[in-house]
Amino acid sequence: MTALDPAITARLKRSPDPDDPQGSSGRGLVAAIAQQHDTGEVLMMAWMDDEALHRTLTTGRATYWSRSRQEYWVKGDTSGHVQWVKEVRLDCDGDTLLVKVDQEGAACHTGARTCFDDGLLGA
Repeated sequence: MTALDPAITARLKRSPDPDDPQGSSGRGLVAAIAQQHDTGEVLMMAWMDDEALHRTLTTGRATYWSRSRQEYWVKGDTSGHVQWVKEVRLDCDGDTLLVKVDQEGAACHTGARTCFDDGLLGA
């Protein structure tokens, strides 16, 4: 059971877990954008639920929910590419988190610094 502050819980607008369409897990997800705190570089996007957010806020390490593995993961536990959390902000709609971090090494699972360096689309 999460110990997330009820004031924060009340502000979150969660989407159902698309990998659990029946909602049997009871897990509502919020998009979390990781951004390098000092440069503004957008690093990656992942999902959080209340427990992942609670762990992130209390440990200072970015913790996410893996939809494919159906488990929590702490960024850097296996790769060594740790995200040290500097601050977490909630957007005006309450459905997206901005996680400002100090990224050690690559943020992307491909080994790239950011997940957004190879996907330029014409505007």
